[in-house]
Amino acid sequence: MQKIKSLMARQGLKSPQESMADLSPVENLRIPSKEELREMREQPIDPQAEQEIIDSIEEVYFSNDSFDMVQHELEKLPPELNLQELEEYRDKLKRQQAAVSKKVADLILEKQPAYVKELERVTALQTNLQLAAVICTNARRQLSVAKEGFTEASLGLLANQRRRQLLTGLLKSLRTIKTLQRTDVRLSEMLEEEDYPGAIQLCLECQKAASTFKHYSCISELNSKLQDTLEQIEEQLDVALSKTCKHFDVSHYTKVQLAYTLLGKTQTAMDQLHMHFTQAIHNTVFQVVLGYVELCAGNADTKFQKMQYKDLCTHITLDSYIPCLTDLCKALWEVMLSYHRTMQWHEEHDKQETTPTPDDAAAAESDELMVDHSYVKKKLEHGLTRIWQDVQLKVKAYILGTDMSNFKYDDFIVVLDVISRLMQVGEEFCGSKSEVLQESIKRQSVNYFKNYHRARLEELRMFLENETWELCPVKSNFNIAQLHEFKFMGQCRSPSVSPSRQAACSTSPPQEELSLFQQYLQEGNPFEMHIEHKEEETEDVLASNGYESDELEKSVYQDYDSDSDVPDELKQDYVDEQTGDVPQKSVSRETIRSKKKSDYNLNKTNAPILTNTTLNVIRLVGKYMQMMNILKPIAFDVIHCVSQLFDYYLYAVYTFFGRNDMYESSGLGLISSRLRTTLNRIQESLIDMEAGGENAGVHGPTEDRKEKVPSPHLSQMVVLTSSGTLYGLAQRVVATESLVFLAEQFESLQSHLDTMMPAAKKPFLQQFYSQTVSTASELRKPIYWIVAAKAIDYEQMLLMMAGVKWDIREIMSQHNVYVDVLLKEFEQFNKRLGDVSRHVRIPLPVSNVLWEHCIRLANRTLVEGYANVKKCSNEGRALMQLDFQQFLMKLEKLTDLRPIPDKEFVETYIKAYYLTENDMEQFIKNHREYSMKQLANLVNVCLGSHINKKARQKLLAAIDDIDRPKR
Repeated sequence: MQKIKSLMARQGLKSPQESMADLSPVENLRIPSKEELREMREQPIDPQAEQEIIDSIEEVYFSNDSFDMVQHELEKLPPELNLQELEEYRDKLKRQQAAVSKKVADLILEKQPAYVKELERVTALQTNLQLAAVICTNARRQLSVAKEGFTEASLGLLANQRRRQLLTGLLKSLRTIKTLQRTDVRLSEMLEEEDYPGAIQLCLECQKAASTFKHYSCISELNSKLQDTLEQIEEQLDVALSKTCKHFDVSHYTKVQLAYTLLGKTQTAMDQLHMHFTQAIHNTVFQVVLGYVELCAGNADTKFQKMQYKDLCTHITLDSYIPCLTDLCKALWEVMLSYHRTMQWHEEHDKQETTPTPDDAAAAESDELMVDHSYVKKKLEHGLTRIWQDVQLKVKAYILGTDMSNFKYDDFIVVLDVISRLMQVGEEFCGSKSEVLQESIKRQSVNYFKNYHRARLEELRMFLENETWELCPVKSNFNIAQLHEFKFMGQCRSPSVSPSRQAACSTSPPQEELSLFQQYLQEGNPFEMHIEHKEEETEDVLASNGYESDELEKSVYQDYDSDSDVPDELKQDYVDEQTGDVPQKSVSRETIRSKKKSDYNLNKTNAPILTNTTLNVIRLVGKYMQMMNILKPIAFDVIHCVSQLFDYYLYAVYTFFGRNDMYESSGLGLISSRLRTTLNRIQESLIDMEAGGENAGVHGPTEDRKEKVPSPHLSQMVVLTSSGTLYGLAQRVVATESLVFLAEQFESLQSHLDTMMPAAKKPFLQQFYSQTVSTASELRKPIYWIVAAKAIDYEQMLLMMAGVKWDIREIMSQHNVYVDVLLKEFEQFNKRLGDVSRHVRIPLPVSNVLWEHCIRLANRTLVEGYANVKKCSNEGRALMQLDFQQFLMKLEKLTDLRPIPDKEFVETYIKAYYLTENDMEQFIKNHREYSMKQLANLVNVCLGSHINKKARQKLLAAIDDIDRPKR
């Protein structure tokens, strides 16, 4: 195509519209010349041939405009030129050129109308373009004016204003960011001030602000830092929560709870709190015990710190046991009090928050609060039992860690009192019966009590064997309530007593007392009471001398005269020692005393007769009862041991002063079957006969022997064979009456012991009182019988009576000398009783028993003397009656004893002399109190007067029949 253009240009062809040539973007094509057209026309017009010629043209000629045809053809020339070939080739090229030219010309002619038409369109387009150029020029000029007049002035101001606003917002954001970055300092200050709610509120606000500015790159780092800070606050909050376990502070706990509420972790806080309480209990007890162990170890060895708590408890020394236990309980009390106050806080808090909520959002929030409160309440209630269980287990480990069997009694009572108070705390804390504590303290108590009782029995034996049976001078108004061992009984009703002791007393009437948690809510500790109480215990029961006046006693002892300090059991009057009965209100003791000449008084006041050993036994009983009061589960064991104390004392008094076989066959029934049974029981169950060498051949089981005590032996300093001391009457009186006094004290304690005794074991107590305690006064008979049997020379009287002639024939007006001698013996006896009474008051029951025994023995001696008579007349019998009446008349002046004992025994025997045969036979059958010899002698003496030999044989046979069953 390019070639055609160049061809046209060389030929100088112009289009008809030459004037528009410059405007046309299309290059003008050269029109073939006439000669060329003619040549073209001369060429063969065979289109096929023409097409073949065109096709024969080399491809290279159609390649591009830069193709150099001449160069191409020249290069194609062979090295050796041949003119003919050249001409032929030239002709070929010409033909090819002609074919191409002809084809071009045909195409031009064919497209000429379209060409002209297109040329016109181009011209029109050029005109439109010139017009558009003018419009654009005007527009640009007007835009330039607008730019200068509006855009640069007004819109520039607006843009500046907008930029200013953006910068102001940016500045505000930057200031906020700066504040956020300084927040950690304020947070630290708030944490130091323990303002946890404020710190959390600030932190949450900062997090909210940080999320607003999260498009700033510096904020992402700040956000993570705030999250770390919040976690740190939570950790510190947890530490703050743990502090409430030992020392609860309302404001502190309120802050902590508010902080957890802000975090939305109320339930989590409660779970954590219980974990902290458990940990606090463990840490507290461990630190307390560790402190004492290290203090007592006295070295810096750290091996104790690595020990388990249970093992650590075994290293507590006996000296530090009670202080450590007290401190342990004090520390545990603080923890439990904190828990109690925590519950109180939540109860009050719940009441404050249960207000009606009007709108839906508040209602939903209220529902969520109710769920939280319900969870917290259940968790706290459940925690009560768990915490108390932990406390019990810790204290149990401490209790069982030491062998208490060698503790002093007072120390052990303190331990029991502390544990008793702790059990009361447990009952008030969660209504627990503290089975774990009870079981552990019971184990220790049984172990301790067995050893303690065994030692006390041995100690009692030693006391009895060293007892000289001298009177222990006590106040005339002595009362066991004055002994500090029995203080606990009065304290059961005293409002000023520690609550634990009130709780321990089962006889205490129900009172509206403040609970321990109410009493010590703000300050103090219930485990600080017992030591102070111990120091206050004083007693003053011993008289400064044996003759102290009533007035002095009243002034010194007016506190003890007050009924308010004396338990009901002890308010009842003691059995009057003159009559043996409780005095009637209408008859005063003074009146009774003034009527009785046989009461050998020291002064007006009848002070109790007791010995140091009696006082020791009474104290022991008080101690045992204290232990039983505090620890009811071993009540039966304790009461059984109390009964053994009384048994042993009774057995000792009988063994020392009442055992004398030669007098027990007197037929006077000195020892009742009940007393005999009691003595046999005591001997079998309590007395180790093998140790005494009495039954060396009998070997009882070792276990049984452990529970037994060797029979006591009377002190060598006590002489019972001297007639000058009425065969140790003073010692006998002191021993026997101290036993009676002891029995009276036991009687006064029966109702109290009965309340402590388990229902199943009450028959034991009733049997002990009915068969043992009540027999104490029965020992008077065998003991004082020995004195009565030796005090008067009955043998001398028998000899004197044997020298009297009874077969007289005239009635005598003068009695026999033996009556005067016998009465003189009684006067002497009366005088010696008076002598003894200067040292020991002889109560009326004692003097009565002594007189009764002496008179009975005298009367029986008289009957024996009358039974020895070989011959006797009616006048002789009358003389016997005269002698006896003289004896009775004089005797009644010496004693107030009425009626005279065995008076009928003598009179009946004397009068039997006058009986007929039949009456005599009936007499023999009815009066078995007389011996066979006495009855036989009666029959023999009557022989000849009014009984014949046949009747005599018959009567003797009747006597023999009576005697036969006895053999």
